[in-house]
Amino acid sequence: MKILFDLLPVILFFVAYKIAGANQPFAHELASRWLGDGIVVTQAPILLATAVAILATVAQIAWVWMRHRKVDTMLWISLAIIVVFGGATLFFHNPTFIKWKPTALYWLFGGTLTVSAVMFHRNLIRKMLEAQVRLPDPVWGRLNLAWAGFFILMGFLNLYVAYNFSEETWVNFKLFGGMGLMLLFVLGQGFYLSRHIQEETT
Repeated sequence: MKILFDLLPVILFFVAYKIAGANQPFAHELASRWLGDGIVVTQAPILLATAVAILATVAQIAWVWMRHRKVDTMLWISLAIIVVFGGATLFFHNPTFIKWKPTALYWLFGGTLTVSAVMFHRNLIRKMLEAQVRLPDPVWGRLNLAWAGFFILMGFLNLYVAYNFSEETWVNFKLFGGMGLMLLFVLGQGFYLSRHIQEETT
């Protein structure tokens, strides 16, 4: 349920894009009314989906705050990035900005993991997981490096899909491709770590 909740803005972005794409005349009228003139009919689905994603992220944070009186840093970061890149997309009527948003988020995570490890000798993956898992120090280092590399590669992959395939393909990749690759990576990490966890407990 937490994973679904975290993915809610992405899911709603996908749903809004598909609905608007299936009803382009109505979507164009709605986008022109709320986002200003000069919008091309084919731009309406991505613009409306972007607006939905921004509103969903704001609502998500408001809900978490009302429930727990505390919001995770990751949610604040997601809000900041979607407001900046999504806001630029809506203001300039240019979907290029929202297509860069996943890459900015991936590279921010990858860069933070790398800089924290290299410059401050802090393993953020270990800090998040060591209460649940006991691993040898070298394994923690490799785990942190693997996650940093994964996020950086995902950033490049997002741009490759955005600039070499259709907009609809990118929207599909944003949800299913990104989520699928993340799941495969986590499963691969689980198989790798299971050997070392067993060694620690024997």
